[in-house]
Amino acid sequence: MSLENTIARDTQINVIQYNENFFKEEALEDLEEITVPTDRKKVTWIRICGLSSREKIAKLAEKFNIHPLTLEDILNTVQRPKIEEFYNYTYIVLRIFRFDSSEKELLSEQMSIILGEGFIISIEEKRSEELGKILDWIKSHRGIIRKMGHDYLLYLLIDEVIDGYFIVLENIEDEIGELDRELTTNPTSSTLQAIHRFKIQLLQFNKNMWPLREVIGTLERVGHQFIDSQTTPYFRDLYDHMVRVIENTETLQVILSDMLDVYFSAVSNKLNEIMKVLTMIATIFMPLTFIAGIYGMNFKYMPEIEWVWGYPATLLAMLTIGLYMILYFRRKKWI
Repeated sequence: MSLENTIARDTQINVIQYNENFFKEEALEDLEEITVPTDRKKVTWIRICGLSSREKIAKLAEKFNIHPLTLEDILNTVQRPKIEEFYNYTYIVLRIFRFDSSEKELLSEQMSIILGEGFIISIEEKRSEELGKILDWIKSHRGIIRKMGHDYLLYLLIDEVIDGYFIVLENIEDEIGELDRELTTNPTSSTLQAIHRFKIQLLQFNKNMWPLREVIGTLERVGHQFIDSQTTPYFRDLYDHMVRVIENTETLQVILSDMLDVYFSAVSNKLNEIMKVLTMIATIFMPLTFIAGIYGMNFKYMPEIEWVWGYPATLLAMLTIGLYMILYFRRKKWI
């Protein structure tokens, strides 16, 4: 698996504020321009795409009173999904997965979310088109998002990430289907390598799904400090989605394990067929070699040596024995 762990040089900063009757989007050039939101009647979404220098992120952390350990986790982009509760915010780590169909490779990026009172800060390694849909929904006043609070925005962010998991699994399932057809027609060493590669990718994928299920389980608890009780059912729905993701992943893992068994069985059967043919050839030539061995001893007083028809008669006898053995094997359905 290839993990996108490099920190992007360019950083795009957007501050989106909205409620049912208000919407404002502002693109900032520097993290220093961000101010801590004070109007709790509006939802503030600070979207940061790309990680710039540690110093700039540190200034953001200082403004929002973010713990140094959280800052370290934001910059260290190899974290598994997790949730950490602080008195003034909740820190959530998500992993965005994509499947590169051309390279047959699973790619992963980290997204950090800081959930506070009336605001959300999302920090992506790269700009995600999926999250851009949410911004379009806010602009177009689609659904109930403008009527809901920051906790519903958190639900939408996580929901879009999980929807991406289903797409990844569908892509991998298509690739496994192609491998299965190859497995039943002409399995090669490249088939084995592809099966092994997908097993490793799904294993790494599944390792990130279980912690995320625990994260959502924590968020769906009644009484979370930053989540309203009316939003809790949405997180319960996310939990069900995660159960489906895990089940689908484990199903694909079982299929790949079965495919490995089929591959080794096919290779074993192919080897058995080759050995069967070689054994038949060796068995047919065994009496012929015996006859050739007798007449190749070159003793002087062998009576058949001076016989005029000895050579053709011996060849005819050898041919007869060989044909008889072939017919016998066919009658026994050994060949």
